[in-house]
Amino acid sequence: MRVVLALLTALLAAERAVCGGIDQVRLLGPQAVNLWRLEAARDSEAKARDGAGLLVQDGEASYYNYDIDNEADEENENSLERKFPAHWFTQPLDHFDLDNTSAGTTFQQRYWLNTRNYRPRADAPVIVLDGGETSGVDRLPFLDTGIVEILTRATGGVGVVLEHRYYGRSIAVKNLTTDSLRWLNNAQSAADSANFMANVKFPGIDEDLTAPGHPWIYYGGSYAGARAAHMKVLYPDLVYGAIASSGVTHASIENWEYMEIIRRAADPKCSQHLETSIKIIDALLDVPVTRTPLKALFGLAQLKHDEDFVALLESPLGAWQAKVWDPEVGSTRWDEFCAALDKPFSPWADAEVLAYEEDSGLVVVNEKLSVPLPVYNYAQYIKKNYVSQCPPGAVEDCFGTYNNAKFQNTGLDQTWRLWVFQVCTEWGYFSTAPPPDHPRIVSRRLTLEYESKLCKQAYPPGKHFVVPPLPNVTAVNVLGDYDIEADRLAIIDGEVDPWRPVTPHSEYARDRVDTILRPFKLIPNAVHHYDEYGRRNFSEEPPEIQLIHEEMIGFVVAWLEDWEAPKNSSHY
Repeated sequence: MRVVLALLTALLAAERAVCGGIDQVRLLGPQAVNLWRLEAARDSEAKARDGAGLLVQDGEASYYNYDIDNEADEENENSLERKFPAHWFTQPLDHFDLDNTSAGTTFQQRYWLNTRNYRPRADAPVIVLDGGETSGVDRLPFLDTGIVEILTRATGGVGVVLEHRYYGRSIAVKNLTTDSLRWLNNAQSAADSANFMANVKFPGIDEDLTAPGHPWIYYGGSYAGARAAHMKVLYPDLVYGAIASSGVTHASIENWEYMEIIRRAADPKCSQHLETSIKIIDALLDVPVTRTPLKALFGLAQLKHDEDFVALLESPLGAWQAKVWDPEVGSTRWDEFCAALDKPFSPWADAEVLAYEEDSGLVVVNEKLSVPLPVYNYAQYIKKNYVSQCPPGAVEDCFGTYNNAKFQNTGLDQTWRLWVFQVCTEWGYFSTAPPPDHPRIVSRRLTLEYESKLCKQAYPPGKHFVVPPLPNVTAVNVLGDYDIEADRLAIIDGEVDPWRPVTPHSEYARDRVDTILRPFKLIPNAVHHYDEYGRRNFSEEPPEIQLIHEEMIGFVVAWLEDWEAPKNSSHY
């Protein structure tokens, strides 16, 4: 006789009562690295382009620089890279050299210029976009049609995308060990930007446009948005104005609110499917006779740890953040996922279920297990979109996270190690389950212990640096946290951005007045840094995006009208 938990019927009835009426993949955690590895395996060409083949090594030295004259990868450049050739600026590896171990080592920081709107004059501005936690190449669309082009067109300024240290090709170490990563932190990267602003000489431009002799407007989105706010606080003499879009200025050990925003903002039917499914899945995992059949339904019978199983089930939720108003760059994966949960019963070709009981809405998997239709559909989605990427018989290797050796490859091609290191040392944001008895769309098995174990697995103690037991979030929050503010610092967030709970528009933060000097704007129905995207023809943008762009132009122009050259300036 099959086991049908009474809980199933009760939860299904509750679901009917309600329903009658992840560019970026999922959040971090050890399972995310598994997904990164699978994606990297599918994209070997891109991996080779960014790998060690273009490096100039110096024997056994701890540092290297890219050969900036190497033209071997020209054929791999995209059209925007050809339109905006890369330039290079020399930076010290360690601006502070407190332990005297970097020995004056430098690296080449990559940047790109847009001068199509530049009008030479004494008050010409520079609009610099912080590249954040990715290759600067990924930010070139913002230089061409996005926020940098929008603001330079309105102000006659120069546009810049500045790649973040350690990302893309702005690298100065030969591996990504714990010791080699010790210069990847908030203070060093902020000092990079300040040094660049004060000393760069733009090729093809005769004028000296360095700060503070010219007004610099610093823009960033997401992590880079927090950096934009930090730059205004840390270097007010260099940063005349800053715009923090979806700026995560509150570093937090746990970030369960990320999924809570999604639960509340998504279509109610989709959210209810997820809530019901996760409750049932957690309950079935508690019962020995249903635990393995449940995993088998998802194609994951050989996955040893329940935490790894539910972490993989969390992965599709990252698609919410990939939503963008511009269909040319946005993802439809979230809508596809919700549609998959709600579709009518359709058995797999291998006849893996016994029957579908339409009256009860239960799929009879075998004599031991029956599940509501949304759970069955969830299983089909996971098998099709995730398990299918794994070679036969390799489920534990693909999705298991308890083998430390999987996370200890320190080669330069292991780019996942960069942002995870920043998470483990200063930023946090571990995606955990919400408090007990709180509605949830992720498993209660996603604990801080599970989500943060990657820090110990991936970064064993080095000779010069030890990753702390938990991130030192104070290093970030001391710069202002939710209350960060300054004249000519704009805060712009999205109403349904899952990162909103760690921005100044969080429900935990105080409300503010929106002014020209201190703009404080929330874009309706927007997800993550929606203002950063733009169309060459403004009329093609949705009304709320046209409005925020008009408002941004308005306050930046007003800021620039008040700018005065510093005394004794020799720029002109």
